[in-house]
Amino acid sequence: MTGWLRGTTLAAGLALIGYGLYGLLTDVYLTDPAQVLVWGIGALVLHDGVWLPLLCLVGAHLARGPVLRGWLVVAAAVTAVGLPAVLRADDDHGNSSLLPLPYLRNWLAVLAATAALALLIGLVRRWRRPRPVSRPARREDRS
Repeated sequence: MTGWLRGTTLAAGLALIGYGLYGLLTDVYLTDPAQVLVWGIGALVLHDGVWLPLLCLVGAHLARGPVLRGWLVVAAAVTAVGLPAVLRADDDHGNSSLLPLPYLRNWLAVLAATAALALLIGLVRRWRRPRPVSRPARREDRS
């Protein structure tokens, strides 16, 4: 069963990569596909060379529990995706429909909601953890 699932997942992934490459090479709006390649390599270097080691370092040294580490990963991913819109929120060049949403508020709301969920998970895990049973001290009979 596992081999079949891996093979199917691999085939689906390769099909999606092929579809993406086909779209990249046949898109009429891309005048220089090499720029997309440079951007992709830069994103890979930035992610694997800077972002991921920094996240692992912070997670390993500051966050002791798995729930906090998980939340840090989620917060980092949300920040990586949302930060460009947050930083460009007032840069609409006179076109109010370009970035119409309150991105800073929404980003902070997502961080707060995920932090609250992580806190809830942590509290439930602590509540469900078995407590050590304290046994009364043994009295030795001196008869």
